[in-house]
Amino acid sequence: MSRLGFVLRWGIALPIVGLLVAAGAPVPDRTTISSTGPSAQRPNIIFILSDDEDVALHSYMPKTKALLHDSGTTFDNYFVTYALCCPSRATTLRGQYPHNTRIEGNAPPTGGYQKFRSLGHDSSTVATWLQASGYHTAMLGKYMNGYQPGFGPPAGWSEWYGVGNGYRGYDYTMNENGTLVQYGRRPQDFLVDVIAHKAAEVIRRAAAAQTPVFLFISPFVPHGPATPAPRHETLFADARLPHPASFDEADMSDKPRPLADRDRLAPRMIERMENLYRLRLRSLQSVDDLVDSIVTALRSTGGLENSYIIYTSDNGFHMGEHRLAQGKNTPYEMDIRVPFVVRGPGVPAGRHEPALVLNNDLAPTFADIAGARAPGYVDGRSFLSLLSASRSAWSRTAFLISRRGGREAQQEPGDGDDMRSANSFNAIRTARYTYVEYGNGALELYDLSADPDQLANLAGVRGNSEIIGRLSRQLATLARCAGASCRAAEDATPR
Repeated sequence: MSRLGFVLRWGIALPIVGLLVAAGAPVPDRTTISSTGPSAQRPNIIFILSDDEDVALHSYMPKTKALLHDSGTTFDNYFVTYALCCPSRATTLRGQYPHNTRIEGNAPPTGGYQKFRSLGHDSSTVATWLQASGYHTAMLGKYMNGYQPGFGPPAGWSEWYGVGNGYRGYDYTMNENGTLVQYGRRPQDFLVDVIAHKAAEVIRRAAAAQTPVFLFISPFVPHGPATPAPRHETLFADARLPHPASFDEADMSDKPRPLADRDRLAPRMIERMENLYRLRLRSLQSVDDLVDSIVTALRSTGGLENSYIIYTSDNGFHMGEHRLAQGKNTPYEMDIRVPFVVRGPGVPAGRHEPALVLNNDLAPTFADIAGARAPGYVDGRSFLSLLSASRSAWSRTAFLISRRGGREAQQEPGDGDDMRSANSFNAIRTARYTYVEYGNGALELYDLSADPDQLANLAGVRGNSEIIGRLSRQLATLARCAGASCRAAEDATPR
């Protein structure tokens, strides 16, 4: 059976015919969207969450720069509090630190969607809050590690287009509002383009019904294997992997084990990273096109000026820093700092915001925009007050970063760098310092104002015991906080 839709290719709308449906399976009808009358004045919320995108890679998205960054506010100090996909996504949905969601890995027993569901978390997420307040909600793409299309749509989603394993970009099954639809390997089956097409459809139908929408658009790229769209397969042939000061770090003797024991990067390993880097750049161009298609759909329906568009990633990514091959889940800057930009009503264009903002803050901010009430269990805070020319004061001075050890808590297929033997840690990040306490007793302290590449571990340097003591006490408070006590611990007087 065939369908007719549109996908943007370098800004040009081209017809797509023949999205494959499993043999004999019915084509699901488009979900009817009811008009909400007066609430139609409430803004749309379009949330785009990429997978494993670091800040440096994000600079290769020209359409996103022109449509979002140049027309919105870039947050230069936006961080995730657990640099791994499933814990980060659980935090995004509920506004809690991972020690409060209890999702601290990608698979059971420490995490994964099945644990998220068994804990009853599906019954209270940003989707359920916004749906209850009159928003038409839709999820498209990757929800959470461990989700399988046969599980069906979770609570809170008016429309659901969930994929379990879409990392290859082709040959995937999508749960389309309860119907399993199989996609193949034709160019028009490329997952990012299918998501872009369906998201634009939801926007057009919601506009016709005069109903505000909350869209959670979640492509699987640039996560490995970082499959590019056919139209992008030959781009960036000469691109070279960045070599910051921390790349293949010369002296690792001050790092904790097992990092201190790592060998220098072999030429063959660097070559593999070079190849993956080019694939990541190519795959990300389809997300750049997706951003373009979303803005085009909003503009064509008259909804662009009444829509918040938020773009970020679930975690960053390292490639060679501190002798680490590709991966994430460390307390270092390249893993916890991710791209973040907001365009929307009254949001200053071209501005850079310095406040410390977290993925903990997404759910309460979306609730604030929608006029919904976030539950008392939420650890984060709304940053809506930062999205105006007369921004208010921001009191957060520190936040918690964590990781829990164990095979199931670590990397995903395709990440490549095996950190499963690494220690658990709790860490605190302030405007100036990163301080880490590992499960084996090792410590790290970096003065980011003097050492942004985190080369010199100051934990063993004489004269730092006082600052270590202060940070350790604040870290201990953060590690056991919940709800309002988290915000109080984050707002402690900076030292």
